[in-house]
Amino acid sequence: MKKHTVRVHPSADNLPRENQLAWHIASFAANCGQLDADVVEMIACRIVDNASVALAAINRAPVAAARAMALAHPRKGGGTVYGLPAQVRVDAEWAAWANATAVRELDFHDTFLAADYSHPGDAISPLIAVAQQMGLDGAALARGIAVSYEIHVALVKAISLHQYKKDHVAHLCPATTAGIGAMLGLPTETIFQAVNQAVHLSFSTRQSRKGEISSWKAYVPGFSGKLAIECIDRAMRGEASPSPIYEGEESVLAWMLGGPDSRYDVYLPADGEAPRGILETYTKAHSAEYQAQALIDLAIELSAQIGDLSKVKSILLETSHHTHNVIGTGANDPQKSDPEASRETLDHSIMYILAVALEDRKWHHVDSYTRERARTPSTVALWHKIRTVEDPEWTRRYLDADPAKRAFGGKIIVTLADGTTVTGERAVADAHPNGAHPWAWPDYVGKFETLNRGALGDGERQSFLAAAKGFAGLSSKALDGLIPALPTGAVTPSKPTGQGIFDRGLE
Repeated sequence: MKKHTVRVHPSADNLPRENQLAWHIASFAANCGQLDADVVEMIACRIVDNASVALAAINRAPVAAARAMALAHPRKGGGTVYGLPAQVRVDAEWAAWANATAVRELDFHDTFLAADYSHPGDAISPLIAVAQQMGLDGAALARGIAVSYEIHVALVKAISLHQYKKDHVAHLCPATTAGIGAMLGLPTETIFQAVNQAVHLSFSTRQSRKGEISSWKAYVPGFSGKLAIECIDRAMRGEASPSPIYEGEESVLAWMLGGPDSRYDVYLPADGEAPRGILETYTKAHSAEYQAQALIDLAIELSAQIGDLSKVKSILLETSHHTHNVIGTGANDPQKSDPEASRETLDHSIMYILAVALEDRKWHHVDSYTRERARTPSTVALWHKIRTVEDPEWTRRYLDADPAKRAFGGKIIVTLADGTTVTGERAVADAHPNGAHPWAWPDYVGKFETLNRGALGDGERQSFLAAAKGFAGLSSKALDGLIPALPTGAVTPSKPTGQGIFDRGLE
């Protein structure tokens, strides 16, 4: 690994591009080393993970709307769309839009937490779409995905966006852009220009994850994927972009992040080094915000010890700054305690999540979020007895530089009406690499089977799993097997709806 110290430079410095973070990102993307077998295997797991949750969300309203928009942009030789037959093809950027939205909708796929938050698997859909449209093979796709993960992880470790109320798409988009460039085998100069544009345009506020959270949260990766594809396309045509994009005196560090005196140390592999960042990331066993994963596991375990939940007087969660302030009472969002709140808001309320997990002793991607479930009087009563506080030790463990020591859980203290307490703590989710049951290929297959057994026949499921397992050896035409189709009539809509601007003139 090489350390790159990034700081603001006045224009008079005329900072050489070779000293700019965007160049370092682009250089690694253009010159990454051979992939290790365990990295390729984990990419296969994440392809399965994405398909699992995308198909499970296939007819939810945000996914259906994104798909209808994509279907208004047909293209022979373009990308395929989750759930639809391979004969239905759309522009790569619109395949990215539809497929990434489907993957993100249930908040049920992979994550990486450090100085900031991220879902690195959000880059996979845009990369597959471009690979399909450009006729690339599985080996190229593997390289692109591995590079995207590597850069995403490096940025998330080094640069906090949420501290300055910026959304984490600002790391996703340049990582996706660099991954596409690596997959296409583009030179450093071209990727550099594309990354500059991606960073310039991808900064947005965290309001998308604050208060009444809307369906835009599901669309963010699709937006990022579309933007990344456009950035690469423009750079391939020889066009330049604003730079230095991180270090400029009126650019990202100076005005979006820590200000003119801020400094960040970003560690990236040297040219020719193998990307291994994906192995530091982890997926979800439960359809909820990642910082709730360990706490769901703990709540299910504690419920049996508590017994009669009506006897609970109060519940205190001691946890990290991040968990307390993003999904806990530290967010000061009244919506997080509202039974009429959106699914996206409930997904970001650890108070609601703990109440349901304690009562049901399980978690379900649909049943745990229904309006009836949220309105259940006993749930509301328990929900409103829960509060969170920051414990500096949990914050320190959350940010530990050693992946083996990082912790994303907390301590739950349940006080009963008679004054007795039931307590427990969990550092990481059971499915985490350091957890009680670290997930490997069979677990990802199990997730796919559980979520899609009723949607796909045995033959179709096995065909997809075989394609995913051996994705790095697939020919360009065989990449279609990574985006499974559902039986005719199972996907609505399967053609433009006539509701939007894009549908106009398609009749």
